[in-house]
Amino acid sequence: MGYRMDFFAVFILLGLVQAVFLTLFFFSKEHRLRQYNVLYGWLLIAIIACELEIFLMYTGYIDHILHLVDFSEPFALLIGPFLFLYVRSLARGPVNRKLVIAHTAFPIIYSLLLIPFLVSSIDIKYNAWINAYHPGSPLKDVVYNYDPWMFLVTEWHTELVLISLAFYLMLSGGVIIQAFSKKKESFWFPQSLSLRTLRNGVMQIACFTIFILVVKLMNKNDTGDHLFATFGALMIYATSFSVMRGSGFFKQASLNEQQKYKGSSLTPNQQQALIDKLNSLMKAEKPYMRSDFSLPELAQELSVSVHVLSQAINDGLGKSFFELIAAYRVEEAKKLLKEQMNIKVEEIAEQVGYNSKSSFNTAFKKNTGMTPSEFRQQ
Repeated sequence: MGYRMDFFAVFILLGLVQAVFLTLFFFSKEHRLRQYNVLYGWLLIAIIACELEIFLMYTGYIDHILHLVDFSEPFALLIGPFLFLYVRSLARGPVNRKLVIAHTAFPIIYSLLLIPFLVSSIDIKYNAWINAYHPGSPLKDVVYNYDPWMFLVTEWHTELVLISLAFYLMLSGGVIIQAFSKKKESFWFPQSLSLRTLRNGVMQIACFTIFILVVKLMNKNDTGDHLFATFGALMIYATSFSVMRGSGFFKQASLNEQQKYKGSSLTPNQQQALIDKLNSLMKAEKPYMRSDFSLPELAQELSVSVHVLSQAINDGLGKSFFELIAAYRVEEAKKLLKEQMNIKVEEIAEQVGYNSKSSFNTAFKKNTGMTPSEFRQQ
């Protein structure tokens, strides 16, 4: 049939590469300590499988590996379950293995029903590809070595995916509504980064579901899958942007930070009042125990600009924002290490906002002169 490498193909390919890097990021040693990062990583793997098959079939390169035709169908059914499990884990804490098995059971059953097709001849796979991407083109004569009844379920794959996405969107929406209600925050203007992440993720999948429905209604011959993959790539780019925006790399204080505040209008009295307000907030609400806590969030909670707050912390306390947060976390950890002797150091680190034991150990030793284990043994 020839090969096709147009705008859609390039856009999908770049999205695939980006998704692979994102998956490695979520499965990295530091981030896989939190279950919701692992679940989001599996969600990305499901999306990668779907994007890869569409890319191969759309460009025609599938002709070299026809055994992969329709291999991603079970993965498409996993997008909804992993979205819900991710939302639930982020909103309510870790989910147990039984819940994971219960929500991934149907995609596993679907995979078993698909086995006769997956192991069928190359000619059968070729015809399936042509029917989906080049309807009306000549097909090969084949002899089917399985009974049609076995595909009573798999023939309705698109409909099953739409039902799955709609069902899990409703479940995820319920969890999010409860989370917003508990935090008493606005759905459209949440202050918490976690709530914004939950909201944005579900809204993206909701738009994706509507997009699939519209494209399928406009393409009676079941074509248009490259449009799904393009939209999926957009979601991957949005996730990458969100991850980069929340990265501490872009929030580091420069070595000459204090110099840029020399012309500021912030008076010493105003600075001290802001520091007092900051200390009160830290003691009362302990926002530093959230791993995603950032300077912009703190500024928003204190109703000041990031610039003013940064000046107050740097000039008034002689620390950077990250040094301040580390100090508060270490003080909290010191209490927990003595009060919860049966809890592992890694778990203490996670409780006070650290994603990795090494980062926790470094901060703890810098502030106390000893490791957490040495402190506990005193």
